[in-house]
Amino acid sequence: MVGRNVTIERRWARGNHDRLPELAQELLHLNPALIIGGGNVAALAARRATSTIPIVFVIASDPVKLGLAKSFAHPGGNATGISMMTATLVLKRLELIQELLQQNATVGFLVNPDNQDLLQEIDDIARSTGRPLKVAKARNPDALEPAFRQLVSAQVGAVLVSNDAMFFNLRAQIVALANRHSLPASYEFREFPAAGGLMSYGPSLVGTFQKIGTYAARILKGARPDDLPIQQPTEFNLVLNSATARSLRIQIPPSLLARADEVIE
Repeated sequence: MVGRNVTIERRWARGNHDRLPELAQELLHLNPALIIGGGNVAALAARRATSTIPIVFVIASDPVKLGLAKSFAHPGGNATGISMMTATLVLKRLELIQELLQQNATVGFLVNPDNQDLLQEIDDIARSTGRPLKVAKARNPDALEPAFRQLVSAQVGAVLVSNDAMFFNLRAQIVALANRHSLPASYEFREFPAAGGLMSYGPSLVGTFQKIGTYAARILKGARPDDLPIQQPTEFNLVLNSATARSLRIQIPPSLLARADEVIE
């Protein structure tokens, strides 16, 4: 129980990923029983800092390609966790935003450039679909406004906001920018339309972290990371915000409403 037999130490890079190696070393000096890392860059920083202390991660990409694990079934080292496999969701989110807009709009993509693996995945998706994605980059809060201005200048019809820990923490600001610039935006997690965003499609973040907590508990009780297979989400929810759609003068097609898991009024 936290406060009795478990102590939690947190370190936050505040959008400056260059500090992650330093912060990882700070945690190592505390001799922790376990490290939890959220996001590709944080998980990689933790893995580079230690090959012995167990690591439980939540990442957006393929952990094998990132070098975090040998395989999903048998991670083969000191790290395991959940892979959101965001790249596979991008194609579905593209399909859904096109269906919502009922037109073949040019789509922009907001991404943190520190996440090079996701940038490569976006390039691969663009090639596979034969359609260019207008990429706007923001690695800190100050870069968000210029990124949205770039998307507006590129005359995109919609924007997909990538899975990024910084973007999630700044979701109110990102949603406000998208709505102020009249840009229909798609997000991965329900928390964005709950904050006024247009739509989301992806796994439950709450459910994901509950699974991470289960893995952490098992490791603290003696399980080895290599004995815990890397999990992937199996359920995905479509959430629409009808009030935001009306403010953007978007008529949600009945077929999309019928498939929505939740419609926020």
